[in-house]
Amino acid sequence: MKRSIFIITYCFLISSCGIYSFTGASISSDVKTISIQNFINKATLSPPLLSNNLTEGLRDKFISETNLTPLKTGGDVSFSGYVSNYSISPIAVQANETAAQNRLSISVKVSYINTLAEENNYDKTFSRYVDYDSSQDFNSIEESLNEQIIVQLIEDIFNEAFANW
Repeated sequence: MKRSIFIITYCFLISSCGIYSFTGASISSDVKTISIQNFINKATLSPPLLSNNLTEGLRDKFISETNLTPLKTGGDVSFSGYVSNYSISPIAVQANETAAQNRLSISVKVSYINTLAEENNYDKTFSRYVDYDSSQDFNSIEESLNEQIIVQLIEDIFNEAFANW
């Protein structure tokens, strides 16, 4: 019984100190605010709402998984960037020289600025992809594929900034 109480108390203390959270984020207790600029779309042939969905998804991630207060500009930490690539390419060619599978790839250039710990700043391109059967109508699955990739990209961006593995 004493051991259980100790473990619960220990977990509570660790999670409330502001340095560790159960999401895997390691955010200094000095960091209080965040600003996420609207990502712009510089990729050709990408859907018009892609960059907006990425921006809103990133904002939602930070609101739901951190205690940081969102600001329009001037946060202790800030993110900005753009969608740099949106492409479809064949990946599995059949004997009759047609693609059995295609790959949708999305790349995002991200600039992260931490005004309190500048050594953590980065400018990095994140890329993710999803494969799909070429017999599927791309227009009918495009939104779903984009959502899958956006979730992965957001996780990568978040982890690069705050998961010090």
